[in-house]
Amino acid sequence: MSNRNPARVYVPPRGPRPRLPQRVSSRRRALLRVGATGAAAPAAPATTAPAVRPRPATPAQAWWELAAGNRRWRTYRERHPDETPAVRRALTSGQRPFAVILGCVDSRVPPELVFDQGLGDLLTVRSAGQVLDEAVLGSVAYGVLELSAPLVLVLGHQSCGAVRAAVAAEESGEPLPTHIQYLANQIAPAIDHSLAGDARVDATIDANVRLVRARLAAEPDLAARMASGQLAVVGARYELTSQLVHRLD
Repeated sequence: MSNRNPARVYVPPRGPRPRLPQRVSSRRRALLRVGATGAAAPAAPATTAPAVRPRPATPAQAWWELAAGNRRWRTYRERHPDETPAVRRALTSGQRPFAVILGCVDSRVPPELVFDQGLGDLLTVRSAGQVLDEAVLGSVAYGVLELSAPLVLVLGHQSCGAVRAAVAAEESGEPLPTHIQYLANQIAPAIDHSLAGDARVDATIDANVRLVRARLAAEPDLAARMASGQLAVVGARYELTSQLVHRLD
């Protein structure tokens, strides 16, 4: 795929960002010069870095960045990137997220934290059980067709309450409250009838991710981008017990 902005080639981070003690040391040297001469020496011209990090330009680069961020998250080495005043000012003129995350509304699985990303990095779309409707589908398409995100990630998670409710409703035959029943009906085709109990729920979580992923990949506009290599639509699962995100497809 051609790079729309060849001057900003994405380079995966190789190590931790520089720490602050160097700045403190520079300030201390300046104070010592004031003490020795009675006047402050002219400050050295500051180097300017881009306010917003170069974005991953390919599906593989986007997945690499998400995996690296999840590694930081689960090892308690989060960087909380792209939250500085400079980034906030730069983003007032537009956004260029490198991935669309279709995740569950579960409060334990916020994508920006799970992948250690910041402002302008991810376009997040969330519905219970990653259920697709026209609003959700339109939001995903916006991230791809208008913002040129190279990756769509359907993110399910361990112990999904929406999936459990759908399985329980089918087994009991008792209807759920109106709007929640709609969610259960959308998840129902993914229910794994070869298993029972918690194993059925767990297998259905994976099957539901794959079903939603397949429905997205079948959308003509997204499929065209996938065929050209500009886009990947993948499924993944977040484990609450280990904080690991792993691919399912």
